[in-house]
This record gives sequence, C-alpha cells and structure tokens, in this order.
Amino acid sequence: MDDDSRTARWGQDTEVPLFAAALLFLAAYATRVLATGLPDFWRDLCWFVMLALWLVFAADYAVRWRLSGQGPRFVVSHAMLTLVVVLPLLRPLRIVPLYEEVQRRRGQPRVSLYARVISYAGLSTLLLGFSGALTVYQAERGAPGTTMHTFGDAVWWAASTLSTVGYGDVVPVTFLGRALAIVMMACGLALLGAVTGSFSGWLMRIFTRESDEEPPGS
Repeated sequence: MDDDSRTARWGQDTEVPLFAAALLFLAAYATRVLATGLPDFWRDLCWFVMLALWLVFAADYAVRWRLSGQGPRFVVSHAMLTLVVVLPLLRPLRIVPLYEEVQRRRGQPRVSLYARVISYAGLSTLLLGFSGALTVYQAERGAPGTTMHTFGDAVWWAASTLSTVGYGDVVPVTFLGRALAIVMMACGLALLGAVTGSFSGWLMRIFTRESDEEPPGS
C-alpha cells in the first residue's frame, strides 16, 4: 500500500474519533470561559482535558506527517492541518481540504463527497461560530469601552462576522478581539466558498447526468 493510500485510510479511521475529541475540547474550553464560578478543581480538570486532547491532535498530525513521507515539506503542503493543530478551536476549517479533495476527483463518482462537504460545512460553521464567540468573549469581557457585555452579544457578533454582514452594533475593542475578527471573516469566506462551490458542482453534475441520459430527439 502506498503512502497516499495509507494516509487516506488513517484519515478515514480517525475522522469520527477526532471529531468527537474536537467536540470534547470545545466543551472543556466553553466550561472554563462561561462557568466563572466553577471551583478550581473543575477548572484545572478542564485544562487537563484540553491539554490531553491537544496531545491527541498533535499525535494525529505526527502520524500523517510520517505516512506522507514528505519530511519538512509536509508542514507547508498541509498548511491548514498545521494551523488547526496549533489552534485546535479552528478544527472546523478542515472542511476546506475536504472540498479540495472533491475538486481533485474529476470524472469519478463524487455525490457522496459533495453531500459530506455541504453537511460538514454547515456543522463546521456552527462550531466555528461558537468557538469564535467563546474566544472573543473571553478577550473582550471587562475591557474598557467594550460593547460585548454578555455571551449572547458575542454570539451575535460571531454570526454577523461569519456571514460577512457585520452590523457594527457589537464590535471588539481589544487587539486580540480585532485579530480574531479578521480570522473569523476569513474563515467565513472559506466555509462559504466550500459549501457554495460544492452545491453548485453537485447541481451541475446532476444536470449533466440528466442531459446525458436524455434520449436523442426528445
């Protein structure tokens, strides 16, 4: 079995466990941010869970690096994978490489991949929005001149930022908050491009198939 096949098989075998680990990581982070009155023991436990899961993500990255056989070039050629290991809250962005996989498989049956991209992109947008709201709320709450007084304000900001609407009624005032806003806008465009590109490609494939099956002279 060649390296590409081994890497693909590893990705398929670990896709669901890593997704569950990402949800658990997000739950632990949300608990630390939102449960301000939590006893120190439980806060430390959440931190330990986050660290343990990050080590799991790092181990997955190391295995993929090893299977690729690319050496240091792996870091650059898999920049998105590298980014989500450094910042686990961005793991929903792994939908973008999946979209690229769909695009590479021209002439092959890809309807199931299209469906995966569309469904993953919708779920990824929700998870990324929640992650972004948590992170910016942690950075903004209590800051002088902040307009983000509650987590609900942060969720509203994340929704308007990811959708690139940007009402401007709730805006970050800290450097970290504004840096996160730039990342969120870029992520929103990436996810939007993935889902719209996949949906339009799926429609074109359906229309092409119907046209090919239509009898001559009909």
